[in-house]
Amino acid sequence: MRHIKTMAMVGLSAAALAAATPSAAQDISACLITKTDTNPFFVKMREGAEEKAAELGMRLFAYAGRIDGDHESQVQAIETCIVNGVSGILITASDTAAIVPPLQQARDAGILVIALDTPLEPMTGADMTFATDNFRAGELIGAWAAATMGDDAENARIGLLNLNISQPTVDVLRNQGFLTGFGIDVGDPNRWGDETDPRIVGHDVTNGNEEGGRQAMENLLAIDPMINVIHTINEPAAAGAFEALRAIGRENDVLVVSVDGGCPGVRNVADGVIGATSQQYPLLMASLGVEAIHRFAADGTRPEPSPGLDFFDTGVALVTDEPVEGVPSISVEEGLDLCWG
Repeated sequence: MRHIKTMAMVGLSAAALAAATPSAAQDISACLITKTDTNPFFVKMREGAEEKAAELGMRLFAYAGRIDGDHESQVQAIETCIVNGVSGILITASDTAAIVPPLQQARDAGILVIALDTPLEPMTGADMTFATDNFRAGELIGAWAAATMGDDAENARIGLLNLNISQPTVDVLRNQGFLTGFGIDVGDPNRWGDETDPRIVGHDVTNGNEEGGRQAMENLLAIDPMINVIHTINEPAAAGAFEALRAIGRENDVLVVSVDGGCPGVRNVADGVIGATSQQYPLLMASLGVEAIHRFAADGTRPEPSPGLDFFDTGVALVTDEPVEGVPSISVEEGLDLCWG
């Protein structure tokens, strides 16, 4: 039998998962630190970590920032994990550069650090990254959007709804992947916003939520009310963008693409809110991460990257019911079988 124990910290939500039957595995513990505890992506990530920890008889402590971008809460969580003497930390970092020094303190204490979904800056700030190929996720929806528009892609009016101004790696990779897939030169591949292609109306930030998506969409429409292509960092932001478009009667003539693959987002593809989305697999990321910490604690084995990559690729698939030649995809029905949230 297992039970969940709730711990209170200022600005953090925390849960501890433990097994009641004594075993050597119970000496192994891990921390999961996500950006928020409300986004369905991170909810599913936590579920995956909890299920795998219970299966392996490990203790799991889960923490989340108050909002996406809450760096300080993540630093506090790392400090707590070090004090608790955990074997490993799994983290989706809000500030991918500023989080590296606190994580280095954990590594110096002998703790295995695994980045989930969002690579650190530099990537070597973690012992390993378990993630979607976020550039590929963006590239798929960019290529699909360009092929769907056909000749009209040459005259597209593009708005990009990103995550936040700190430009975490996941934000940059999806943005630059989308532009590359669409056929646009990206300038510095490590930053968004320096492109010179006249088809780009502008960038705005959403904090990865619906209200942020609505506000960012309104801001870009004020610049150019004839925007006809929208890239969003995730599906909650896409839902907000759609509401802003519907408010001005343009919900049916703007192509919206996104990344995540949660069940609400896939249903939005079916309903025409989103044209296509790149589906990722957060439960798998987290469960593989917990397994890696268990192996490390048991015998010192460190996780290895996928062949030819500098991270472990947990997979991505484009979901749409309007496939285009040259861009691999799965149907909405298939996406619903694999979705989460």
